[in-house]
Amino acid sequence: MNALVNMYGPFFDLHNWATVIESGEDWLIILSLVVMECMLSVDNAVVLAAQTQSLPNKTEQEKSLFYGLFGAYIFRFIVIGLGVYLIDFWWIKVLGAGYLFYLFIDHFFISGKKKIDANPKKPQPSALERHLHISRFWQVVISIELMDIVFSIDSVLASLAVSSNPVIVLIGGMIGILAMRGIAEMIMGLMSKIPELNGMAYFLILFISIKLFLSIPAIDIEIPNLVFVGVLVASIIVTLIIHQIHNNQAPKSKK
Repeated sequence: MNALVNMYGPFFDLHNWATVIESGEDWLIILSLVVMECMLSVDNAVVLAAQTQSLPNKTEQEKSLFYGLFGAYIFRFIVIGLGVYLIDFWWIKVLGAGYLFYLFIDHFFISGKKKIDANPKKPQPSALERHLHISRFWQVVISIELMDIVFSIDSVLASLAVSSNPVIVLIGGMIGILAMRGIAEMIMGLMSKIPELNGMAYFLILFISIKLFLSIPAIDIEIPNLVFVGVLVASIIVTLIIHQIHNNQAPKSKK
């Protein structure tokens, strides 16, 4: 009980909240945490946007991100309280890397094949829909929650290194999560206009899976976030070139 009080007591200290809200210096720290959250979570936004593409319309895609937002906030509160114990949760990264690798395999070699063979008006139900009766929508929401758990670990540890006040870290994380949902929705909009971005996203997911797995303590190879940003920019450029080639070929095929 004392351990829980020590971990979560500061969240319920109204004086602590008032001090943070009234302090200009603390808000500068919060702003820096929001920027850092966005930099650390670009890969998360790519994964979220790619996962929502399996839903049939934009309304359900946006709703899945909205539902996932509440779960992300609840988990972030729990994780910040755990704080220094997170370093022992390396196995979550292994599970996350494995899950991301499965998403890549499923998109290109399992579901992708089904999309070619199946009637597009009658998409085939997934294994979870057939056996556990979980709808596609809730599968996506659960996947978003799982990815938030995996990707929030690095963000929280980095934030706690900047400020030891859990209230500052919580406010910065909440604003950062909201910003990342906005970035994910922007990526979703681009995917609807440029279909080739969907395939690109799953190649990035493969890269993220490898990046996440290499960062576990047993291997301890940290691929800098700037490298990921470089890979992201290069992938977008290549994808736009492929999209332009497809557009140029389309009028010729109609002749």
